[in-house]
Amino acid sequence: MNRLSYRLVAASASLAACGVLLTGCGSGQISQVASQEAAVNGMSANAKNISLRNVHLLATRDSVVPGKVLPLVFVAANNSPDVDDKLVSITSDVGTVALTGDSAIPAGRALVAAPMGQPEAMSSTAPGSAAVTLTKPITNGLSYPFTFTFEKAGVITVAVPLSAGDEAVRE
Repeated sequence: MNRLSYRLVAASASLAACGVLLTGCGSGQISQVASQEAAVNGMSANAKNISLRNVHLLATRDSVVPGKVLPLVFVAANNSPDVDDKLVSITSDVGTVALTGDSAIPAGRALVAAPMGQPEAMSSTAPGSAAVTLTKPITNGLSYPFTFTFEKAGVITVAVPLSAGDEAVRE
C-alpha cells in the first residue's frame, strides 16, 4: 500500500468515528417536540367518536365563590363519518351546570360552547353555552371533575381547570 491509500483509510476511519460520536451526542436526551401539547387553556378527553377539547372554566380571582356563575368552555367534536350524537348533560360536584342552545352533534361536526362574543368554529353547529353556578368554593390552580354524558358515546369525566381568560390583568 502506498501513502495515498494510508491517508484515505485514515480519513475514512476518522470520518466514521466522528459520525459515531455525533450520533451518540443526542442519545438519552429528552426531545423537545416529543411531548408538546396544544397551546390552549383546557383539558382534552375522548370517548368513542367524541373528542372533548379545550375544556376549562373562565374565572377571575373574585368569581370563584358559591353563587357565582362561570362559563364552561369546550369543543365536542364528533369524529364519526355517519353517526350523530348529542350532549345529554354535564354534571359536577362543584356546582349546577346549565346548557343552552342545541346540544346535537352531527357526524363530522363539532359543538362549540363558548362565552358570548367568542368566535364560533367554522365546522361547528350553532354555538351554545354552558354555565356553572357554583355551590362550593373553588381555587385557581386546581382542577375539578366534570362528567359529560353523551347519548351514544357514553360518559367522559374530565378534570377541568380554571382559566383567567383574555380579560385577566397580567402583573
